[in-house]
Amino acid sequence: MTHDNTALAHGWRDGFPAAGAAVRRPRERPVFEFPHSRWAFSHLRELQPTRNVPRGLGPVSVLPRAERPELDTLRFERFGDGAPTDWLSALQAIHADGAVVLHRGRIVYERYFGALDEHGQHMAMSVTKSVVGTLAAMLAAEGALDEHARVTHYIPELAGSAFGHASVRQVMDMTTDIDYSEDYADPDAGVWKHARAGELLPRPAGYAGVEGYRQFLQTVQGRGEHGRAFAHRTVNTDVLGWLIGRVTGQPLATVLAERIWSRIGAEQDASFALDGQGADFAGGGLCTGLRDLARLGETLRLGGFFNGVQVVPEAVVADIRRGADPQRFALAGYTRLAGWSYRNMWWVAHDAHGTFTAQGIHGQALHIDPVAEMVVARFASHPLAANAHLPTSMPAFRAMAAHLMGEGG
Repeated sequence: MTHDNTALAHGWRDGFPAAGAAVRRPRERPVFEFPHSRWAFSHLRELQPTRNVPRGLGPVSVLPRAERPELDTLRFERFGDGAPTDWLSALQAIHADGAVVLHRGRIVYERYFGALDEHGQHMAMSVTKSVVGTLAAMLAAEGALDEHARVTHYIPELAGSAFGHASVRQVMDMTTDIDYSEDYADPDAGVWKHARAGELLPRPAGYAGVEGYRQFLQTVQGRGEHGRAFAHRTVNTDVLGWLIGRVTGQPLATVLAERIWSRIGAEQDASFALDGQGADFAGGGLCTGLRDLARLGETLRLGGFFNGVQVVPEAVVADIRRGADPQRFALAGYTRLAGWSYRNMWWVAHDAHGTFTAQGIHGQALHIDPVAEMVVARFASHPLAANAHLPTSMPAFRAMAAHLMGEGG
């Protein structure tokens, strides 16, 4: 276990400003700038207002240990260039902050790096989307949320936006066609304007933009025909979080706590980052402990049954695993994910193992392989926001699955 206190050494939130340094409020800190991000992703609650996701008062569910030290040296080849590497080197290369591997419900691997330890919580980025998508799918299965209805049936405030003529299902599967860029390399892309509206990013002097995530959603305009193609865009999940709040009459964090977090025997509370108006950042603001994220993955691997209860309806998990239309997914141009689809905000491989996964920028992942009986939960602080880790991540997960099944040595 190692720790990177680079940000603290530069006077971040250590209780006393460095001599001669300008005093900066928490929301003025560059959360997404490496190497500060390595500290910030594991300390978001010190920089942003958050809403708690209580674990409940029940006992912690046991994850038995059967750790396998040989997994650090597990060999595999990267996608693309075919370069050989090993499991630990790959984690270090993507600036992993922690990784847990479960096999048949047992912890076979657990390591922490950077500023994270087993007691800490880390920002899940777009892994959050899959959690929110699961909640929405549960409400749809109950009939509380009509997936065929227009978004405006529940949120008339979005009538003047691109979402005004989108269906709930199109939002859930991200097949809306909107004038919004998720290009992380472009500082003026919609994804960063959205983040500034929610004050997740520092605002420039004289900022006169939109206040709040939901207010930003009302400004998003259409570009083409909804339902034609998949495109990964964070604002869809913020719409979905708003829908969940509207039909339940509760904050998203409360819905997650009542329906999932308090039922899986989590060992820590989780939290959601909030904007200045108190809206949960549904698109990426969930912070959890690493083992608890693994517990969620194990719940879904087991068809929604975990900790002695049916947490997620089995039909909901089956719907996620069936996936959506790979042809619509292919139009997004993810060449390394050929044949995949996106359903209820989960990435579905349509492979022989029935793999489905949650992915987040900077290297976050919750990878579920039902045939290998394996779950991988990982947090990271890769310097690049885009999913530059994928050439290493997917072959690493497949190599781990093969090894645990006895095929890899």
